[in-house]
Amino acid sequence: MNNFLAFDLGAESGRAMLGRLHEGRLELEELHRFLNEPVRVPDGLYWDTLRLFHNIREGLRVAGRDRHLVLDGVGVDTWGVDYGLVDAAGRLVENPRHYRDARNNGMLEAAFGVVPRERIFEWTGSQFMQFNTVFQLYAMKLAEAPCLKAASRLLFVPDLLSYWLSGVQKNERTIASTSQFYDPVNRRYSTELLTALGLDAGLLAAIVDPGTCLGGLTEELADFSGLGATAVYATASHDTASAVAAVPATMDRPWCYISSGTWSLMGLELDRPVINERALANNFTNEIGAEDKVRFLRNIAGLWLVQECRRAWALDGTEYNYAQLTEMAASAEPFAAVIHPDAFLEPGNMPQRIAAYCRKTGQAAPASPASTVRVILESLALRYRQVLENLELVSGQRIEVIHIVGGGSKNTLLNRLVSEATGREVVAGPTEATAAGNILVQAMGAGVVEDLAGLRQVVRDSFPLETYKANAAPAWDRAYEKYLSITSD
Repeated sequence: MNNFLAFDLGAESGRAMLGRLHEGRLELEELHRFLNEPVRVPDGLYWDTLRLFHNIREGLRVAGRDRHLVLDGVGVDTWGVDYGLVDAAGRLVENPRHYRDARNNGMLEAAFGVVPRERIFEWTGSQFMQFNTVFQLYAMKLAEAPCLKAASRLLFVPDLLSYWLSGVQKNERTIASTSQFYDPVNRRYSTELLTALGLDAGLLAAIVDPGTCLGGLTEELADFSGLGATAVYATASHDTASAVAAVPATMDRPWCYISSGTWSLMGLELDRPVINERALANNFTNEIGAEDKVRFLRNIAGLWLVQECRRAWALDGTEYNYAQLTEMAASAEPFAAVIHPDAFLEPGNMPQRIAAYCRKTGQAAPASPASTVRVILESLALRYRQVLENLELVSGQRIEVIHIVGGGSKNTLLNRLVSEATGREVVAGPTEATAAGNILVQAMGAGVVEDLAGLRQVVRDSFPLETYKANAAPAWDRAYEKYLSITSD
């Protein structure tokens, strides 16, 4: 039996997940869970990175001191784009900013004034979002941020945490590809873009592939945890890359994936990047996955909207759990209104903002939490249908199966709505795709799992999957026409 530990950090929480791999089957066990709460101070919104690492240390201690485990590897995955800056002595010079920080407002337009949008896409093949790393760095440059001048190295968040684990400063390829200064054709940083924007490419740590062993735990951590010099792996460090690696797909039918959680990442797995006018027009991105596959996808503002509504209702004194909200939404009136999920990227009173959007677009505002959640879930399903059609246009093939993985795959109502909206077969699961992918990419690096096909076979043999089949109904076609008439990219 092989034991690997995955630290899987999402926008709301983090977990230390133990993976036991034996005779081609993977068992997962949560050893430690902790909150990931950003901190707002007068000058902006930050991640509490030191607290996150404190909890990573605690996860190691539980594994070593409490459970007396012998581990074959440890790996960290997180969300994309955000980064920490360290100085020449390896010290963090500023807590990493949150990608939703208002500092990024207006940076797309500012950058396009220097380098045309089309040229940036030609160099990077990346989807344009104002919080991509390159625009965060450009905001720092324009503000003449002192910490940028003090920095010696940029490490993406999982790479910063891996550095604190191992003492090795490297940037892993899947997370680097979320930056919008990675060149997926030539498999390197786009120094052309960085130079054009006046950014220092010398800040960037060398790139390593997913599954690379960085070394062992630092001497202090080895002693503190009781784990000794356990190997630290640069796994598929972008959480979506780990989740996509664990999609239980077979190659007999064309498929796409939705990594469903705070964000919905919907796309195809390709052998080569697609960088052309159609991909640019539809704002697709070419990010890197396990075995150097290309994750050709579109970011969609996913269950973040439900999370923010739940938070707003709790502040008003009414606590709902996600299961309650889903059950309530299932009984609500269908097709009462539609919204564009991507119009709600920033924090705020989400129920009020959704109501205002509906009134602005000539629709009745949702009158209850049940109705609000129903509008969100139906609109997500319609957005998936729109992105599905665009994926088919770009790829030239009809997609037969939609794999939904991640925490959002537990939402049976949303899964059913997606199948109804698209008329396609939906396969939901595994829920713990990110942790499973993190662990199994480590296992690939350790030589325990042979390749990506073998990894997916382990997933199919290890986790229950649920299938939904529905034909697109006229009511959904009418709702889709309404959605298209109200929304626009």
